[in-house]
Order: sequence, then C-alpha cells, then structure tokens
Amino acid sequence: MTLVVNALRKDYDGISVFRNVSLTVAPGEFVAIVGESGVGKSTLLNCMAGLDHWDAGQVTLAGADIGPMDETERAIFRRGRIGFVFQAFHVLPHLDVAQNVALPLMLLGGRNRHEDKLRVQAMLDAVGLGALGSRLPEQLSGGQLQRVAIARALVHRPVLLLADEPTGNLDPTTAAKVMDAMVGQTRLHGASLVMVTHSTAAAQLADRVLHLSAEGITG
Repeated sequence: MTLVVNALRKDYDGISVFRNVSLTVAPGEFVAIVGESGVGKSTLLNCMAGLDHWDAGQVTLAGADIGPMDETERAIFRRGRIGFVFQAFHVLPHLDVAQNVALPLMLLGGRNRHEDKLRVQAMLDAVGLGALGSRLPEQLSGGQLQRVAIARALVHRPVLLLADEPTGNLDPTTAAKVMDAMVGQTRLHGASLVMVTHSTAAAQLADRVLHLSAEGITG
C-alpha cells in the first residue's frame, strides 16, 4: 500500500512551515526523515496520518485521498490502516500493558476476543514484554513503555507505521533495542515505516534518509 505526498504545504499564521514537500513510500519501505528543529517534521508526520490539516497539496494512502475526508472518515481510515508511535509513549496509565496494546483491536470492533487476546500476547512476546502483560505503565521503564507503544501501533497490522522521535527519550542501548523491535516487526508484517528523528543511529537503519527543510524534502 503506497503512501504518496504531493506538493504539501503547511502554514501557521500565514507563514509556511514547509512547502513543496513530495515523497513516495513504497509498501514495506522504511524511510527516515531528518531536519533541523522547528522545520515541521512532526507536523509532516501528523499530516500523513490525517491528524493535522494542510494548506496545499495532497496525501494519499493505498489510493485513498485523505484530504477531502472529514474528521470521522479520517479516524475510521486511520483505525484500520495506520499505526502511530509517539516519543512520549501516550500509554493509558489506568490500563495494564495488555489492555493498552489491545486498544486498536477494540476500536475496530466486531472481532473474536479470544483471537485478539492471542494476537496481543504474540505482539508482546515479539517486543520482549511477554511476561509483563498484567503490569501497569507506572511499573515499567521508558524503554519498556516505548515497546508497549510499538506493540500497540502494530497489533492491528497496519499498512503504514508512523514514528515520531521514537528513541528521543531513551539512552543509546535502550534506543537500539527499541529500534530493533520496531524495524523487525514492520519488516515481518510488510508494513511501510516513516520515522522522523534526530538520531543518526536510528536513521542509519532506514532504506532511505530524506532531509526536510522549509523549501521541501530531498534525498
């Protein structure tokens, strides 16, 4: 399922954060986007997910144009096709690890609960958290929380995973383990991965590294 961004422009108060941003991400491809702070890397990622609006251009995933969709249509579209990993984890503190990971499956609805439980456990096993399903987030380290976020983002097998500085809060050793888990699982399931990062080590794992500036994006 191909992601295509064409001539995208985002303005704040009449001033362009970025403009003329065009890129194509092939099915199963891992693309890292780097650039200076404030150039709009996270904003671009949010546009790809339909979480933010843009002022010109087009975003399509699997041939579907996200731009004309209303908020409800975008939410339904994201639910089935896109996973998102945030730097700040965004796990729910009152739910245990397994419940956090199961959230995307619950939102899809109409599913077999036993099969979903098995899928959640398999996902936790895959990211090295198989024995921690009953723990609350407050009982986990930062690296473990990020792996919960990765498991949650991939459990519904999206065609596109978007990752916003996924190792930004982690020490180098933990960051390497988190990247191994994320890249390994996206490769296994054939998902495309777009990651914005300041980390040279993380970017080096990508198939391509693109540089975002106010004037556009270059390879």
